[in-house]
Amino acid sequence: MKLGGSLLTEKAKEATARHATIRRVAAEIAKAHREDPTLQLLLGHGSGSFGHQAAAKHGTRLGARSAQDWAGFAAVWHAAIQLNRLVLDELIQAGLPAVGFAPSASAICSNGALRSMAVEPIERALHAGLLPVVHGDVAFDRKQGATILSTEQVLSHLAFPLKPTHLLLAGRDPGVYADYPATENVLERISEEDLARHPLEGSEATDVTGGMAEKVREALALSRRLPDLEIRIFSAEEPGSLKQALAGKPLGTLVRSRNAAHPAELE
Repeated sequence: MKLGGSLLTEKAKEATARHATIRRVAAEIAKAHREDPTLQLLLGHGSGSFGHQAAAKHGTRLGARSAQDWAGFAAVWHAAIQLNRLVLDELIQAGLPAVGFAPSASAICSNGALRSMAVEPIERALHAGLLPVVHGDVAFDRKQGATILSTEQVLSHLAFPLKPTHLLLAGRDPGVYADYPATENVLERISEEDLARHPLEGSEATDVTGGMAEKVREALALSRRLPDLEIRIFSAEEPGSLKQALAGKPLGTLVRSRNAAHPAELE
């Protein structure tokens, strides 16, 4: 599950956390774990107004070459890790055995695409009954020096070896809007054909990884390759909704590719 940056922070206000919301969602995850001790969860979270505004300021997603660029890389890392620490502290305070796995420590990209990242430590954490936590982060890039990794990129990459049954993308929007920016109609499901009929905007606040449009494209690409994976974009603003999603309630918009590969094609 991903906790979106828009859920955890005020994305239009630099480095502004929604502390009460972070505390509430941590409590809901803890309650879900208590009610279902067999639940295995890999948790990711966005950087919101911490990492995105810093990344936009320094242009880190486009690469790093000069000493000034690399100083910016370090500044974005620091901003992202500040929110990560707030999230981890609340998860641990709620009684969860949360352990952080920063993508920047092992991820390697090429032209912005994630090519490799350490998986075995996360697998071992899940098998040990821990709650591994990843997040949007900076990363080293073979072609352009540096880039920014979205949480969706990280979770998509880890989905292949971990083989989850669900990918839950929790934000403030109730799902994918058919009429953004009017925001009156939410799609029950979205495929490539729907995306062509309802072009999505990026984000109303600073989001260097593309906002909702990129989130949907990433999810559709994952759906094509993992056809049995249920992917949902939903709102966790209403108290209790996040726990309901973890219990299997079909909230928000189902993201499902019309061209999902048959499992045999992936062998």
